[in-house]
Amino acid sequence: MATNDTLKNQISNKKNNQVAEGKQGTTMKGLLNSPAVMKRFEEVLGKRANQFTASILSLYNNEKTLQKSEPMSVISSAMIAATLDLPIDKNLGYAWIVPYGNKAQFQLGYKGYIQLALRTGQYRNINVIEVYEGELVKWNRLTEELELDFEQKKSDKVIGYTGYFELINGFRKTVYWSKADIEKHKQKFSKSNFGWSNDWDAMAKKTVIRNMLNKWGILSIDMQKAYSTDEIEQEQESNDFIDGEWAEVSEDDITEAMNEV
Repeated sequence: MATNDTLKNQISNKKNNQVAEGKQGTTMKGLLNSPAVMKRFEEVLGKRANQFTASILSLYNNEKTLQKSEPMSVISSAMIAATLDLPIDKNLGYAWIVPYGNKAQFQLGYKGYIQLALRTGQYRNINVIEVYEGELVKWNRLTEELELDFEQKKSDKVIGYTGYFELINGFRKTVYWSKADIEKHKQKFSKSNFGWSNDWDAMAKKTVIRNMLNKWGILSIDMQKAYSTDEIEQEQESNDFIDGEWAEVSEDDITEAMNEV
């Protein structure tokens, strides 16, 4: 049975944690409300800036792991999503803000890749799907001849993933990755298990479509920018932004916002 001192310590620790968590949320709110930060979002999103910054605050307040990251790294990651005009709601699957140690990092979802591809106007069709046990009839890696029979599905067990796109000029590409191929790629290239542990299926689809587009697709400037920022550790300080554009947010701006909380 816990002693009175133990109970007092537990209650005290709980209150301290609640105060700390509340302080973090207030700090993030103060930073998002600072004139320099809002100006940058308004330049990118116009009248939608307030709605987007509200989604940042909501995401931050609901993600305990994200609260361990430096607030400005969260905002910088969100700004990348804003420049690509992609929502950061994790349930939508277009873009995520992922914690890596004490820094947050932008990560593009497979739906984000599809969205950016469609915006180029060069793709007639593009998709990536799971392949279930029994559906795969034949796959030739050399000719890329893939034969699936969806009527032969035996179970809900996923054995692989296939990606496909067709350009408006008629060029087509099909790829197939077994689940083992996906796992090997994950072990070799993924720095964190965060995304995989939250949604393995979405990360697998992203792996397939990202590699397919990178090798054979037509990449717009936005898509090239997405490739260069996705899953690459950001070396900037927490008050910096890609391409040096975050320089408008000075140390004084951050200090002023922090003093508001």
